[in-house]
Amino acid sequence: MQKYKLYLFDFDYTLVNSEAAILKCFHLTLAEQGCTDPGDDVIRHTIGLPMLKACGIILGTEDEAKIRAFIKNYTVNADRYMTAGTHFYPHTVATLRTLREQGAKIGIISSKTRHRIQEKFDQDGVADLVDHILGSDDVQEHKPSPEGINKALAYFGVPREAVLYTGDSYVDAGAAQAAGVDFAGVTTGTTCAADLATYPHVAILQDIGELATLAAAQG
Repeated sequence: MQKYKLYLFDFDYTLVNSEAAILKCFHLTLAEQGCTDPGDDVIRHTIGLPMLKACGIILGTEDEAKIRAFIKNYTVNADRYMTAGTHFYPHTVATLRTLREQGAKIGIISSKTRHRIQEKFDQDGVADLVDHILGSDDVQEHKPSPEGINKALAYFGVPREAVLYTGDSYVDAGAAQAAGVDFAGVTTGTTCAADLATYPHVAILQDIGELATLAAAQG
C-alpha cells in the first residue's frame, strides 16, 4: 500500500520558476516609487517569504503603512507580468500527473496568493492536477507556522503519517516539522541542500521529477 495519500507542495521555486517575473515586478515598482533598488540577489532571497516580510527586507523598513502601499502598487505590475512570466519546471506537470494516477491527492500551500496560483494552473490547462490550494490569503500565520499544513490536513481528512510536504526553503522545512509531517526538500530555490538537510526529511531532491521515483519506492 502506498504510504503517502496526500502530497502537499510549496509553489515558487518548487513547482514553478517565477524568478524573472518577480524580479521584474519588484524592479518596476521600486523605480515607480522612487525607492532604492537593492539588486537581484537581495530580492531573490525573499522569494517564498510572505509579502509583508519580503517587501520590508527589500525596502529596508518596518513601516507597515509604507510596505502596504508598496504592495498595492506591486500588485498592479504583478497582474500584468506575473503569470505570463511564471513557468512550470520541466518535470512538474508529469510528476503531478503520476501522483494523481497513483491515487494520491494534491495540495499547494504557498506564501503566494491563491488566485495567482490558480491562474497559472488554469492558464496551462492543468487545473485538474490540484485538489486544493491554500495561499497567503488563507492563513493568519505564514510558514514556518504549521497553520497552512494543518488546514490542509483538516480539509482532506488525511492522517499526518500519510502526508508528504515538498518545498525548496527552510520555511517549508520548518512548517513540515512543526506540523509533524514528512518533508522532502528540493534544491531549485535559494536554500542549499546542506541547510535543508538540517531539518527532518525523507529526501533532498535536485529536481521535482525525482519525487515520482520516491513515491514509487514508498509503495
